[in-house]
Amino acid sequence: MHLCDSVGLSDPLLLCHPVHRYPIGGDTISVTAGVVSRIEVTDYTHGSTDLLAIQIDAAINGGNSGGPVFNAAGECCGIAFQALVGDSVENVGYVIPTPVIQHFLVDYQRTGGFTGFPALGIRWQRLESDALKRAFGMAPEQKGVLVRSVNPTSHAASALRRDDVVMAFDDVAVASDGTVPFRTGERIAFSYLISTKYVGDVCKLKVLREGKELELETRLSRPHSLVPPHINNKDPGYFIVAGLVFTTVNEPYLLSEYGANYMTDAPVKLLERMFHGTPQFPDEEVVVLSQVLACDATLGYEDIYNVQVQRFNGTTVRNLKHLAELVAACSEKYMRFEMEYNELVVLETPEALAATPDVMESHSVPHLMSKDLRDSGLVWPPKSPKNRKK
Repeated sequence: MHLCDSVGLSDPLLLCHPVHRYPIGGDTISVTAGVVSRIEVTDYTHGSTDLLAIQIDAAINGGNSGGPVFNAAGECCGIAFQALVGDSVENVGYVIPTPVIQHFLVDYQRTGGFTGFPALGIRWQRLESDALKRAFGMAPEQKGVLVRSVNPTSHAASALRRDDVVMAFDDVAVASDGTVPFRTGERIAFSYLISTKYVGDVCKLKVLREGKELELETRLSRPHSLVPPHINNKDPGYFIVAGLVFTTVNEPYLLSEYGANYMTDAPVKLLERMFHGTPQFPDEEVVVLSQVLACDATLGYEDIYNVQVQRFNGTTVRNLKHLAELVAACSEKYMRFEMEYNELVVLETPEALAATPDVMESHSVPHLMSKDLRDSGLVWPPKSPKNRKK
């Protein structure tokens, strides 16, 4: 089936697309008409991923999201889901097309859940500069994109390397601007080809490495993100020692801390981890000192918040559970938390152990750590020798 037919658009630039829903709390159904402006890979705000989407000029307001979108023949061709807002923007809305919806339904049918859309696990750069192409041994007629980095947690890490040139994906040639053929006379980002496959599928890659063309295969996966876009409806993890509250950074956390403009208002170091950070291990997390609750043991540290914890007593912190285990097992005189920007938080171990239950009581904290840490068998604070069973 031609893609144009699969989204219900035989003439995508002309057909009318009414949007049906109850925007802004109305009591009667609203029907908004418009035309298709373009079809392209765009950012799905709620999914934090780039997928195929239809752009229309029909107004999509609060309450329209989730409503069906019909073509002129009365066929449902998508679901309204987001709009572009700004002082210089008028009536730019987006529709989830049927191929994306079908992918979700097939994925759920195959796995009994939603595994998501796969990714190749690379960061790439366009190769439109002739000098850059020559530097990597490319002939004038050769095209492709340059691999800047490979996510170590992806399956592609065993096949691709930094400075490889990806020339084709599943026998479809990739242009130097990162696009592939799409419908008649159009082109689209090659990530579209990846999004049509499923997690665990095998893909073929034509790669130029050190001047030699290679044919490779790799499995598509869902590589781990250093700063996850979602926490999958779970409660956020946390760990409290004395008045120090530690948690992990994810986009919902940044949203709660810095509001809708967190992508510009959050600390630069945390944004750098979110946009450019690559995990070295599947369980790696960005652990931060979220806030400091008042108590004698943490006096003088009240102004430190949302700073990444890098090391504890000289050991690099891998994730929140690792930090909690290091703290619980600490037998040294001092607890040294080394932070980003060379900030240092030092607690005397006996004083910190004594203050932790007091902080719990004075601040009405029901638990000193989140349920996932409690379920792991971690005991905090450790039982004092006089309370331990012989």
